[in-house]
Amino acid sequence: MRRALREQSTGALCVACSGGADSSALLHALAGLPEARARGLRALHVDHGLHPDSGTWANHVRSLCDALGVPCDVTRVRVENHRGEGLEAAARRARHAAFGQALREGEWLLLAHHRDDQAETVLLKLLRGAGPEGLGGMRERRPFGRGRLWRPLLPLSRAQLRAYAEAHALACIEDPSNADARLSRNYLRHEVLPRLAAHWPQAVDSILHSAALSRDAADALRAQWQPLFERLHDPTGGSLDLPGWLALPQALRGPLLDYWLHARGLPAPTAAQRAQIERQSHAKPGQTPCIRWPGAELHLWKGRLWALPPQPAVDPTWRHDWHGEPLPLPDGGELRLAVPDARLPAALTVRLRRGGERIRPAGDAHTRELRDLFQQAALPPWRRPACPLLYRGDELLAVADRWISAAGTALFDAAGGRPRWRPGA
Repeated sequence: MRRALREQSTGALCVACSGGADSSALLHALAGLPEARARGLRALHVDHGLHPDSGTWANHVRSLCDALGVPCDVTRVRVENHRGEGLEAAARRARHAAFGQALREGEWLLLAHHRDDQAETVLLKLLRGAGPEGLGGMRERRPFGRGRLWRPLLPLSRAQLRAYAEAHALACIEDPSNADARLSRNYLRHEVLPRLAAHWPQAVDSILHSAALSRDAADALRAQWQPLFERLHDPTGGSLDLPGWLALPQALRGPLLDYWLHARGLPAPTAAQRAQIERQSHAKPGQTPCIRWPGAELHLWKGRLWALPPQPAVDPTWRHDWHGEPLPLPDGGELRLAVPDARLPAALTVRLRRGGERIRPAGDAHTRELRDLFQQAALPPWRRPACPLLYRGDELLAVADRWISAAGTALFDAAGGRPRWRPGA
């Protein structure tokens, strides 16, 4: 550990400590090194709130840190599982978001993953049809948030860390969910890997050797697709050029897509979903395909790829009275007046599009169908169902803040503020 610290000689150290044997062993070992303390060693515990004892676990980590004389921060997160990605993935996403927010400028976040975790990760990636980047497993070091992420225990086994914890009489938490074989990683850990090792004693070594080769291949490919990404990516809207992406060799297409999705906080697709994306890329003009998988949806529109979190279903019959106050919309967006204190003299009705609506925008000689206005303005199809329509009685006065009739203009000017629409994520 001392040698590794000398190699990473700058930056404060923050250990992600769950209270389990692995992270407790890592924290204990670092607490015994003066050079680690000199670099502002601290611990961070994330309380997911998913188990009745989670508060007790947080207190256990605080007590461990107090005994070691290490500062400890506890962050409580809310695990939202509305993306359809599964509770395990949702918890990991919430945890990593908390890590990213808590990490200080230039600080190293230390995770206690070990070689057995790495073997499990590589097998999971293999079963999901990953390419070289995924099969390379977890990287020992990489940029993360405002600092860097470091997994210094990857060369060590689970048994070695358990032996260290026992030798130093470390009281450790055992999360009962780790024994739940219904979870994919636990099934590999308790059922698959022991059987592999019984028949092939060198199984873990071989898996990790292949992972290292895959990581080298992934790095070589990255040197080719990274400059191409800058050319294909629109940083303003976040979309990706579809014909340019399709023109890439398959070996570059996959990792570039994954990189783009991960940069947007979205999971990568499976092999079957990748094939569907490529099939749908040849849709006829006017069609707007959407490929969905747990945690993400990908839209193909106007020759570009658009990646979003799963969009909530919107009830077209939704309606609400509105005087100009901030109004939450069904997709997570918001409608308000541009001037915060402005209010309408009488309530308008906010509704959603049902089809066939028409409006004559102020200064326009003709009444226009919303369908045509949306197309001319290139409003993305996934935004249209939750676009707020503002009615006075049966009269459509405004389509969000995009098109306002003459009567609507007079009404909002008299109220001192026009509508402002913020679409959902």
